[in-house]
Amino acid sequence: MTATIQVGERAPAFSLPAINREGSVSLADYRGRRAVMVGLFRGLHCPFCRRQIVLLGSVQPALSALGVETLAVVNTPLERARLYFRYRPVPITLLSDPHCETHKAFGIPRIEFLPEEGEPGQWPRTRPQDFAAARIDPTGELGRPTQPMEANGVLNRKDGFELTQVDEEIIEAHGMQSAGHFLIDREGVVRWRWTEAPLSPNELCRFPRAEEMLDAARQM
Repeated sequence: MTATIQVGERAPAFSLPAINREGSVSLADYRGRRAVMVGLFRGLHCPFCRRQIVLLGSVQPALSALGVETLAVVNTPLERARLYFRYRPVPITLLSDPHCETHKAFGIPRIEFLPEEGEPGQWPRTRPQDFAAARIDPTGELGRPTQPMEANGVLNRKDGFELTQVDEEIIEAHGMQSAGHFLIDREGVVRWRWTEAPLSPNELCRFPRAEEMLDAARQM
């Protein structure tokens, strides 16, 4: 696993097909012109990721006023993502990365399971029984702290979101992928970063609030 990109380091180059416009978008498109807030998400199967993408859309005008464009990289194949966002549009540029190549380039970790009979690992390496003991309710919608995988099912049912075969395939391949946000200046240097659950599975699915992102943009 590549080490997570740190503040002060140059962001890795990427070019990905756009979901809600034609063609591809690269980080180099903004070099010398605008700073960029890049959100790296799991696939659409993750209800917490879907909610954060909506939040990014709501904060986009304020970020834009501060000279920051917003990109959301979604770990869902292009056609599936286009179908979903055709009916649930958001005012930010959405990019498809079904193989998590951008997540890997930025060094966003993924959960790695250890043998049940072994010693507890250092998160995000964890035994299945320790992960099963985790409890979350980051948005307050669950009513009680809930096991993360169960929480996904609860909110997907609440949203009326039905998993397709494509979603199931992404879960199988990349379901343990974490998320991250990076604020990159006009010269391509990371000025602020946020990564999901840095210390514990009990922090899973918590994302930065609008004010945190705006504060980072103001201080850049």
